[in-house]
Amino acid sequence: MAEERKSWLRRRVEAGVSKGLNRAYTTVRVDPDKFLLQLRAGYRVPISGYHGVFSLEIHELDVVAESIIRGGMKMAAVEGAGFGLGGLITIVPDLGVLSAITMRTVQKLSLLYGFQFNTDDEIAELWIAAASAAGLDVSREFVEREVVQRFVPRVIQRIAAKASAEMVEKWAGRLIPLASSAIGAGLNYWFVRAWGERARTHFRKRHLQLRAAEREKATIIEQKTLPSVES
Repeated sequence: MAEERKSWLRRRVEAGVSKGLNRAYTTVRVDPDKFLLQLRAGYRVPISGYHGVFSLEIHELDVVAESIIRGGMKMAAVEGAGFGLGGLITIVPDLGVLSAITMRTVQKLSLLYGFQFNTDDEIAELWIAAASAAGLDVSREFVEREVVQRFVPRVIQRIAAKASAEMVEKWAGRLIPLASSAIGAGLNYWFVRAWGERARTHFRKRHLQLRAAEREKATIIEQKTLPSVES
C-alpha cells in the first residue's frame, strides 16, 4: 500500500514539474532587457550590457547570485505555504508554480554570469544548465545537438523524472493536514536553494573558463606582437 502511494505521488510530482518547466519555457521566460535594468538599478551592477559582467570581479557576481537565489527561495516558500494548506490535492499546481519559479531563477543566474538565450544553441545550453541543477549530466549525451524544439522537451522529461524521484519521500509529508503548509513552505525553500546553488556552480564554472580562454588569447596575441615592437 505504501509503495503504491509513493508510485502515485511520484507520477503526480513528475507531472507537476514537467508542466511548470514547459510553462517556463514557453510563457514565463525572464526578459533579458528588463533584467539588465534590474541588475543596474536594483543590484547596482555597473554594466551597460551583459558582456560587461566579464570585466567585473567574480565575487561581485557571486554576491548578486546569492541574492537572486534567496529571492527565489522566499517566493517559493510563500507559494508552498499557500498551496500546502490543500495537502496533496494541490501538489500538481504547486509544483507547476514552483518549477516556473525555479527555472526563472536559473535564467537569471545564466544572464548574471553573461550567458544569454537568444539563439537555439544558447537555449539548449540553458537547459543543459537546468539539467545540471537537477543533478543530471546531459552534455555528453547530446554532443550533436538536436533542433531545440525536440531537445528541450526531452530534457524537461528527464529533469521531471529526476526531480520526482528526489522529492517523493519528502513530499509524502504533505499527507499530514495540519503540517502541510509548513512542510510545503520548507520543501519549496529547499528545492530552490538546491537547484539554485547547482545552477550557480554550473554558470560560474563556465564564466571562469571563458575568462581564462580570453586571457590566454590575449597573451598569445601579445607574444606575437612583441618581435615587431622590438624591431
